[in-house]
Amino acid sequence: MKKVIVKNKLRNKDDFVQKLYEIGMKFTDVYYLHDRVYVPRGYKRGMNYPRLVMRTTMKAVDKTPTYKVILKRHIEDSGVDMVDTTVVKDYVEMVNIIHQLGFKKVAEVSRQRQKLKLSELRIYLDKVEGLPGYYAKMESPVAEGERVSAVQMDLARTFETLGQSKKVADQSYAEMLSAATRI
Repeated sequence: MKKVIVKNKLRNKDDFVQKLYEIGMKFTDVYYLHDRVYVPRGYKRGMNYPRLVMRTTMKAVDKTPTYKVILKRHIEDSGVDMVDTTVVKDYVEMVNIIHQLGFKKVAEVSRQRQKLKLSELRIYLDKVEGLPGYYAKMESPVAEGERVSAVQMDLARTFETLGQSKKVADQSYAEMLSAATRI
């Protein structure tokens, strides 16, 4: 699936949630995600190489976690993300396969997440361990023939309408965490 992802560090989480609530939108309950991020050897940002993410999702402590492998490829010159997701039954076996394919683990990202789905648009509210504040992430699919820049501008305007900054984060959470630990 082709989609545009726009992320923003929230000025004030409560104001953001309240504005959505006022128009009848409500986030899901909080759930927990843990991602292990893998890249192929020789990976460099901007070269359109794929990344693999092994994701553990826990919706509740009394429920079995789910595992997914996510193939992500950000096409730099177009601003589009190609994302494919597959449910995995055996976490350890899948990690072994990833290593055998020549990928290496470069980061781990843990976060608490809430989700809001509006037709095709998804809004995520994230609290990432190791990063200050809250982030909102919007994802919108790109239809055939649709201009990516128009979708990006629409998402940025949505952030502005909800009282947030026009400036968006162009790094993944893993990249943000890596930069935060270098300081």
